[in-house]
Amino acid sequence: MKRKAMKDLINWKNSSRRKPLLIYGARQVGKTWLMQNFGKQEYQNTIYINFENNKPIKEIFSKDLDTERLIKNIELATSKKISCENTLIIFDEIQECNNALVSLKYFCDNAPEYHIVAAGSFLGVAMQQGNSFPVGKVDMLTLYPLTFFEFLTALDEERFVKLIKDKDYQTILSFKSKFIERLKQYFYIGGMPEAVSAYKNNEDLAEVRQIQHTILTAYRSDFSKHINLHDIPKVGMIWNSIPVHLAKEKKKFMYKDIRHGARAREYENALQWLFNSNLIYKVNCVSLPNLPLISYQVREHFKVYMLDIGLLSAMAELDLKAYIDPNDKVFTHFKGGLTEQFVLQELRASDTNLPIFYWVKEKGSWEVDFVIQKSNEIIPIEVKSSISLAAKSLKVYMETYKPKITVRSSLADYNVNNNLYDIPLYMIGVLEEIVGEKI
Repeated sequence: MKRKAMKDLINWKNSSRRKPLLIYGARQVGKTWLMQNFGKQEYQNTIYINFENNKPIKEIFSKDLDTERLIKNIELATSKKISCENTLIIFDEIQECNNALVSLKYFCDNAPEYHIVAAGSFLGVAMQQGNSFPVGKVDMLTLYPLTFFEFLTALDEERFVKLIKDKDYQTILSFKSKFIERLKQYFYIGGMPEAVSAYKNNEDLAEVRQIQHTILTAYRSDFSKHINLHDIPKVGMIWNSIPVHLAKEKKKFMYKDIRHGARAREYENALQWLFNSNLIYKVNCVSLPNLPLISYQVREHFKVYMLDIGLLSAMAELDLKAYIDPNDKVFTHFKGGLTEQFVLQELRASDTNLPIFYWVKEKGSWEVDFVIQKSNEIIPIEVKSSISLAAKSLKVYMETYKPKITVRSSLADYNVNNNLYDIPLYMIGVLEEIVGEKI
């Protein structure tokens, strides 16, 4: 399985300003696999340390954090010699050992010659709990579920990814039905590595669904392990409400949809926990699409999406026939919410730091699904769940703000008309490359 993050890791290895690397990401998105395969591919030796339920290793970090002593003790504990040039040291689930997290600062300052990669499923949570974080002393990378292009590559169809990246629009049009077929499958399977691997090996969608439910069960189990008892029911109710919110015409998150009479002050900590755990995406509204977008966000108005479109499909118990019946309009399910989920996932995976918001005018009369900021350009993105290109809200936005670039993503063919780019859903992963000439 190829992950585009491997290129980021290789660039990190070869950087003259390399610091210890922290990899963020929810459970089961492939962090451990990525680190271990990076070690096999790029180093002579790899030392893997998992801090979860590993008392002997934790004791090494319980005293002083002298880097020379730490290296010597890790060698003794693992019976492996550490070469600063040819050994990759992996600290997995590093949030389970606060001193190990702190030690990254000392490795950065006193022993930068060592190659250290660390990961944790709840690093964001650990940071919010007051644990010492090596600010400015680490490089950071966020790992997401497989993108649609990574999904195609995993299914040995990298040639179709190349068509899109090469912008061979004529040939792409010839294989449109193929792209849409695979996109429907991705809506069902999603990008969790275990689910994708199972489908590649057996092409059994029922098995995929079983794996997805197992992952969802594991996530719910994490609620009880990592948050206080008072907030567990609240986190669960927010988590279960996400499909409900995405099935609405207006997808703004409403606390009253969690339970009757619910208030923000009761649930905002639980919502933040889900966000810090990388289990949800939160997209705030902007009152005006001006630079910088973050200055115009309306904090109390936002939409919430799940980590992965396949998990969302599983949680909502969408029928398998929706994905195999050519007459079923799977892209319109959830009133287009599945399609919005897909586009958001692709945007977020393309650039972790990309400012993503949505725009609303006149108390919700007009709404553009996403507004992004790229290279000092504000780009509105309207998501359509079919071939229909009717987009009244986008028209109002264009007439009001006259954007330099406007994007409409649907199942319609690629087209450019003045400043309006029609980009098929299966091509949204190369949005930046397509509009780059105008940025």
